Amino acid sequence: MEPSVRLPEDEAITGIRQVLHEAAAADRFSGTVLIEKNGQVLFSGAYGLADRERGVPNTLGTRFRIGSMNKMFTAAAVLQLAEAGKVDLTALVGEYLIGYPNRDVAAKVTIHHLLTHTGGTGDIFGPEFQAHRLELRTLDDYVRLYGDRGPEFEPGSRFRYSNYGYILLGFLIEKISGKTYYDYVQAHVYEPAQMTASGSQPEHHPLPDLSVGYMKPPGTAEPVPNTETLPYRGTSAGGGYSTAGDLARFARALLGHELLRPASTRLLLAGKVELGSGAGYAYGFEDRRDVQGNGSVGHSGGAAGMNGDLRIYPKSGYTVVALANADPPAAQRITAWLDTRLPAQI
Repeated sequence: MEPSVRLPEDEAITGIRQVLHEAAAADRFSGTVLIEKNGQVLFSGAYGLADRERGVPNTLGTRFRIGSMNKMFTAAAVLQLAEAGKVDLTALVGEYLIGYPNRDVAAKVTIHHLLTHTGGTGDIFGPEFQAHRLELRTLDDYVRLYGDRGPEFEPGSRFRYSNYGYILLGFLIEKISGKTYYDYVQAHVYEPAQMTASGSQPEHHPLPDLSVGYMKPPGTAEPVPNTETLPYRGTSAGGGYSTAGDLARFARALLGHELLRPASTRLLLAGKVELGSGAGYAYGFEDRRDVQGNGSVGHSGGAAGMNGDLRIYPKSGYTVVALANADPPAAQRITAWLDTRLPAQI
């Protein structure tokens, strides 16, 4: 079957069921998949084990770590504050983060730059993160560790994915709202969207239905838990957890304007920086739509032992969620297969 061949809806569903069966049997996929159209479930399935040591199977209620998919929630929260007149997206970081350690970041990087990964604010992963992994417990801890760094390039001049930029956006949310990032997102994103199984509790916090992530380092015959790679807790840049159902509810709430007004929703989702292959980076979302509006918006997330992807097709009404407790691209293979086979978005 050619990758570009579109199928009738029922054939696409039959096809992905077979793909998932084969991938699970070969241990290439362990997780959950959900496909909806206009809020109606067309397909849902759970595969593999949430805990291999205990023999616990994945179910549709299993929570998976979602990596950078949290950026969608962070960007939506910033746009909410902009709607309320509390944030100017063109304003400089230093206008809100008074006394920010690096003067160039404070005086040259805007909120828009942070949202679009064009501020040059760099990553958080590397030797410093590994040395302080379990000491980084609050967003303020990250700012203390990385806040002296200057921009890697002239802000606004190019795109370079920046996890630290989204740490700063979470820090901004805290400074403006007076709440922790976690409490703000809980009250203003999760609760309005009825996302009851999503969050970013510290890793030591007992959490029912949370899957164990399994990674396969080079030279390893069998998958091993990713426990020693995990941060103390997820952040505004990523690392929280969710379920397929919660992410579908997030999509419904977003398109139903329960989180943002229509104009703000359009601003959130519209591509602003060219990524190549017809995709653009919006605010915490990738915009893969063509000029007629066909295609998807969403965001993926991935690290050792975790992979997820949400693809929302505003024009056709489809929503596709795939979550895996396995190395990338376990989940993204599934969403990519469906992206080229679901009925044409016309």
